[in-house]
Amino acid sequence: MKRWLTIFALALGALQPGGLQAKEAAPRAENELTEKRLIAISSELRCLVCQNESLAGSNAELAQDLRREIRSLINDNKSDSEIMEFMVSRYGDFVRYRPPLKGTTLLLWFGPALLFAVALVALVRYLRRRDKALKDAPLSAEEQRQADDLLQAKKGQP
Repeated sequence: MKRWLTIFALALGALQPGGLQAKEAAPRAENELTEKRLIAISSELRCLVCQNESLAGSNAELAQDLRREIRSLINDNKSDSEIMEFMVSRYGDFVRYRPPLKGTTLLLWFGPALLFAVALVALVRYLRRRDKALKDAPLSAEEQRQADDLLQAKKGQP
């Protein structure tokens, strides 16, 4: 049974567009130090396509292009801070995973906490209004009769 599942999976993979072909390997830097700097810098930058992945971990085409650009800047003997400034000047502070705390990034830093606080206040107000409405509304005669019937039925059961 296991053998047939393996054969079926291979046949299914072969039928897909592109088949079972391997992709071209991503180019590596000739210098290992360059590659380490590239990974260190790109792990501090956000992929602009994925937005929840670092530039180092993303497989998006734009991320590959940006890594190539960073690699060429490293080869041009730019410092890490110069490369970071280049990326921020081109794409804004959003490209950084930890943008600096300044007037234009206050919403990035405190927006989630502010949104949570507003939602919490709205929830508390809603619950208080609902509680007050339930306390203030007396039972109708029919509701009172049903409640009394339920209480009588409960008393009769052991």
